[in-house]
Amino acid sequence: MKRFTCDELVKLLTAYLEDALGQTEREGVRAHLASCGGCERYLEQFRATIGALADPPPEKLPTDLRDRLMSAFRERRRS
Repeated sequence: MKRFTCDELVKLLTAYLEDALGQTEREGVRAHLASCGGCERYLEQFRATIGALADPPPEKLPTDLRDRLMSAFRERRRS
């Protein structure tokens, strides 16, 4: 099993999270994470960032703006 450096692990992290690594590389990443607290924290921060940005809640329009837009759409449809 290949032992990765921290720099190599950072380059492979996205592929690791997307399950796009071969078994040997995946095992090497897991072994590195098990022995490197810094990279383990980096992985958790990466996952937290993905979680926070992956599915933002929909923004709500102010009622007056929504009403104006709906009126404009209706007007345009009539034309």
